Amino acid sequence: MTRFHLPDLGEGLQEAEIVRWHVAVGDRIAVDQPMVAVETAKAVVEVPAPQAGVISALHGKPGDTIATGAPLVDFMGAAPAQAQTGKSASVASQGGVVGLMPESNELIAAPQVAGRSSGRRVRAIPAARELARRLRVDIDTLPGTGPNGIVTLEDVVTASRSTPAPVPDRITVATSSMRPVASHTETGELEVLRSLRRAMAQSMTLARDNVMECTVFDDADINSWREGGDYTVRLLRAIAAGCRAEPGLNAWFDGSTQGRRLFQHIQVGIAVDTPDGLLVPVIRDVGSRDAATLRAEINRLKAGARDRSLPPTDLRDVTFMLSNFGVLAGRYATPVVVPPAVAILGAGRISRDVVAVGDSIEAHRRIPLSLTFDHRCVTGGEAVRFLAAVIGDLQKPQ
Repeated sequence: MTRFHLPDLGEGLQEAEIVRWHVAVGDRIAVDQPMVAVETAKAVVEVPAPQAGVISALHGKPGDTIATGAPLVDFMGAAPAQAQTGKSASVASQGGVVGLMPESNELIAAPQVAGRSSGRRVRAIPAARELARRLRVDIDTLPGTGPNGIVTLEDVVTASRSTPAPVPDRITVATSSMRPVASHTETGELEVLRSLRRAMAQSMTLARDNVMECTVFDDADINSWREGGDYTVRLLRAIAAGCRAEPGLNAWFDGSTQGRRLFQHIQVGIAVDTPDGLLVPVIRDVGSRDAATLRAEINRLKAGARDRSLPPTDLRDVTFMLSNFGVLAGRYATPVVVPPAVAILGAGRISRDVVAVGDSIEAHRRIPLSLTFDHRCVTGGEAVRFLAAVIGDLQKPQ
């Protein structure tokens, strides 16, 4: 029997939810034939077969959440010959079809740790050690069930079930994500968050614990705009102007190394509200696209976000974020910066405000702006200069 484990589906995602199986026990399948559709925090992904063979077992049913590295499919017979050496070794034994799991079958013994009374040296394949690191399991404490006491992937997954980790790192293996867990009120039952809502909860927890947020507010007078203009495209153009004025807001920050990375290309993530929760597709190279191209890309990304058809490539590498919440309601907000990005601009509801023009009073259309930035790496001066550049661009007639 060959066991295939759920691979890393990209960007270090720790789990995925089974949406639907394309195969059943007893089916004979070919290499690269789609086996299962799984939903991550970012997209629905098809997982292909790593080898030809007959399906002997499926680990999990639709709605179950599977940890990266946990068993997914069993095949009858031995692993294919090419899987014993080279890069293909990770396919059958470690589930490394699209992920970054160690590819050697060499056993690794942990070094002697000073002060350990037992002097025990744990032996494990690299994939088990890497999975233990991801799931925050102390591999040195595990009794290996493999040949000669080798720690296996199954040993690590089993240990992770009994070792709770703090949110957002908790991993649930093969459990129904929509099962009611309690009845705390007389009006309804609690449900475990799933899919995009679970991802949002984890992202907000990450932001709360790792970002020093500060928000500045102002308004842009857009009374010179023609009626029916494309507000979102104008906001994107203004963000590009702000990034050119203050490149430090088009950046990532790594708190562990106290380093930042500035980007030349402006990749703006637009928060899209869907029935399943919040999704943030990315508009590439905002500073180099014209209005028509930007509008076409916005329409494509919004449609794909709402029907969950966007590929993972459309959801990666955000360097700045926009929340255009004012299309629904609200004037000002404190948008949340999600690391590693360092800034997000919120645009509120456009309204007609009374303003002083010379010695007279007029009613002008104005758009409220809320800029939240990570004060660990962005100064207040940089933030307000960025916002001033945004306002300056928005107040142009065209």
